[in-house]
Amino acid sequence: MLWYRQPAKQWVEALPIGNGRLGGMVFGGVENDHIQFNEATLWTGEPREYQREGAAQYLPNIRRLLAEGKQAEAEVLAQANFMGRQTNEANYVPQKEAWFAKVRKLADATVSPAAVAFEERTWKTMAVPTADGWERTGLEGLDGAVWFRTSFDLPQAWAGKDVVLDLGRIRDQDFTYLNGKLVGTSEGIAKNRRYTIPAAHLRVGTNQVAIQVINLFDKGGFIGVKTNQPTFVVYPDGQKPADGVPLKQPFRYWIQDDDPPASPRYQADYQPFGDLWLRFNGQGQATNYRRELAISTAISRVTYLASGVHFTREYLASAPGQAIAIHLTADKPGKITFDATLDSPHKAYSVRKVDKQTIALSVQVRNGALRGESMLHIQTQKGQITVSGDKLVISGADEATLYLTAGTNFKSYKDVSGDPAVLSQRPLQMLRTQRFDASRAAHIREYQAYFNTLSLDLGHSASEQLPTDVRLQQFEKAADPSLLSLYLQYGRYLLLSASRPGRNGVLAQPANLQGIWNDLLTPPWGSKYTTNINLEMNYWPAEMLNLSACHEPMFQAIEEIAESGRKTAKAHYNARGWVLHHNTDLWHGTAPINASNHGIWVGGGAWVAHHLWDHYRYTQDQAFLKNRAYPIMKEAARFFVDFLVKDPKTGWLISTPSNSPEHGGLVAGPTMDHQLIRDLFKNCIAASETLGTDAALRDTLQTMYPQIAPNQIGKHGQLQEWLPDSDDPKDTHRHVSHLWGVHPGTDITWDDTPDLMKAARQSLLERGDEGTGWSLAWKINFWARFRDGDHAYTMLKLLFRPAISPEGLTGGGSYPNLFDAHPPFQIDGNFGGASGIAEMLLQSQGKTIDLLPALPAALPTGHINGLCAAGGFVLNIRWQNGKLAGVDVTSKAGQPCTLRYGGKQVRITTAAGNTYRFDGELQVL
Repeated sequence: MLWYRQPAKQWVEALPIGNGRLGGMVFGGVENDHIQFNEATLWTGEPREYQREGAAQYLPNIRRLLAEGKQAEAEVLAQANFMGRQTNEANYVPQKEAWFAKVRKLADATVSPAAVAFEERTWKTMAVPTADGWERTGLEGLDGAVWFRTSFDLPQAWAGKDVVLDLGRIRDQDFTYLNGKLVGTSEGIAKNRRYTIPAAHLRVGTNQVAIQVINLFDKGGFIGVKTNQPTFVVYPDGQKPADGVPLKQPFRYWIQDDDPPASPRYQADYQPFGDLWLRFNGQGQATNYRRELAISTAISRVTYLASGVHFTREYLASAPGQAIAIHLTADKPGKITFDATLDSPHKAYSVRKVDKQTIALSVQVRNGALRGESMLHIQTQKGQITVSGDKLVISGADEATLYLTAGTNFKSYKDVSGDPAVLSQRPLQMLRTQRFDASRAAHIREYQAYFNTLSLDLGHSASEQLPTDVRLQQFEKAADPSLLSLYLQYGRYLLLSASRPGRNGVLAQPANLQGIWNDLLTPPWGSKYTTNINLEMNYWPAEMLNLSACHEPMFQAIEEIAESGRKTAKAHYNARGWVLHHNTDLWHGTAPINASNHGIWVGGGAWVAHHLWDHYRYTQDQAFLKNRAYPIMKEAARFFVDFLVKDPKTGWLISTPSNSPEHGGLVAGPTMDHQLIRDLFKNCIAASETLGTDAALRDTLQTMYPQIAPNQIGKHGQLQEWLPDSDDPKDTHRHVSHLWGVHPGTDITWDDTPDLMKAARQSLLERGDEGTGWSLAWKINFWARFRDGDHAYTMLKLLFRPAISPEGLTGGGSYPNLFDAHPPFQIDGNFGGASGIAEMLLQSQGKTIDLLPALPAALPTGHINGLCAAGGFVLNIRWQNGKLAGVDVTSKAGQPCTLRYGGKQVRITTAAGNTYRFDGELQVL
């Protein structure tokens, strides 16, 4: 249970619900409740080709420049000719120039907002800075040109002196005027705007400042600085900002033009759908308030006492019903009175009446092919329902149930011919005639069929009685082992809520960078699928934590990504097979994006193929291996057969061009690539042997495998991240990509390569414990594989560090709703953290199933039931006083089983469906 004594004020305090396609964030306000909601297929963009035809002709020169040590030249060449295609790239420049000329023309007009005498009293106000952009001030999605006006009072003592006007950082371009004269202009978020104003332009007393801010895409406005120095001040040239006078707050602003031409984009962004608002009048002061999320039933609840009435609201996202449901009750009759409205951050939205109990929200994504429709239907016991304009009005009811549905015209990554009304209207046909208690029961049955497959108890403490946000604050100071249990189960809850197998024709999408929850039109990193770790980390818990079915949306996506990846492999590398670079989206773009110093990374296909093999290892599903996994795996391997080249210095086969994700720029031969490729080749060899097929390809892979550049130990005793020994021991970069072979890979193990394991451990020690949320989560898994449970537990403490603390914002950690803080929110840390806790208790990446391999001293006693191991095994493990007390092993596939605990090991032959029990000494019971 997550629970709180107050409503959510911020999105990262709201509680998430989801059914794999619909997601909602429950704020739980007393007088004004808010449910922000999403639908998995509402994205920007449209079906299109992402690859740049002819890019392969530049590949030899890029490789040559890298071989000659000319990294900068290689990156320039690649940026110009090797990156994927963007939307609107052919028409953008003339469109931008024409629009820019139009919005700038106003500055020279007779009545210009820059003029001293201009009257701005009708303009709205905004307090600046807005660190997260003006989007957080109610201007979500605003791109274009915005004028601001303010002033400052110049002291008499400064007469005749030049002054500095400090505006901090601005997204993205500004034209700044003082007393009607242009005094400065600049572009780019990285530049602090400090403009020196000649004394001749100033006057003692009031001086007028006008600023035209132009932001063509993403966040806009004044974002301040990341230091404690004053911003929005004027001070004498040569003195300190602290000696200055402030610009008057709030600024007044006017939106001049919010329709700039569509900026070129490499990939699409996941979009919010809309907002449901419930407004309750006259309830008076609420007491005994409680807001909670029961992850055992996937139901959120708000309860409080107001005016002598006890009110209860329940919220759930039903997979059987394909709707979000909200049920409102009171302990006295006739007390349910409220208004319900829908709106959306999309500029092109409308709300209409459908019937006397239903309203509908229609949205159109800007500059994109997708549109959506949402229905809000209400049922009551007694009371009155009316539709007033675009809102539902409920008065005097004993209870009320709201059903919220949504759908889009998305049919596939190549087809947007669907009817949005179908997915929004179809569920209501059943729900109109179904009581809430029946909908609730069906929801719980379906959800618990997945969720109840695993349970754990890691110990208890008094902290369990505290609200969840308080538990986070206290975790560093007071033992709270059950918070780990909650976190692991919360990870399972989030995966079930964001990634559920499709049913009855309903499309299933994988969990994206924020799962299924996003409230921004321009979310961080597009809320996409970042495939150099984030997408994959989302699914680390799937097999091990007994949620194998949740893997299915990822597998469906991989099958489609492989189709578009073939085009990219041919166009960019003239290679067979398929390739995936470091990001993809709803439309399955696979080409390099953004910048050549990090966007050209070829390992995505190998990494997602690892998940296909893992699913087979855990399930032993031969049909899945034959019909779905191996055909994709072998084509991913064919790409690398063609792509790998011999390094002229070492003679090894290397991956070039590529990079060690987001670190060190474009290079030849990053260690991570070679670990991934070896893993892919090894798994393809094993799969082809199992299936008795593709002997010729198997021989090719077996021949190439030992020729791939090996893992190397460098001069600092570290595992080298790159082909040359160039690691910096003081480097604390958040990515630790060259340790992929430790986790989730199996390239480096204590059993087979202990020296490399020690070198990898040295690398992680040098990289340090700090990191962003997902980075902290990955490090938990590393330390578990290093069999250092206490260090893994230390990393958990950092992951549980409050991202919003009484002292203000921190770095990576957890938000009050336990969402992972990069910051901002990324859900991969939740899944990586859940995986890391499991890795402390069980590991099966090698030839044995290792029991309690990294049990921390802080968790001396506990049990877990339903934990899965490779080979098709489900284990119940018990331990006391830091030692194994017993284990039950259920065999699902009849494979041989080797258990290991410390220095003890036992091997048994199993039969499918049988359970085998052992004591703490691994003696059969």
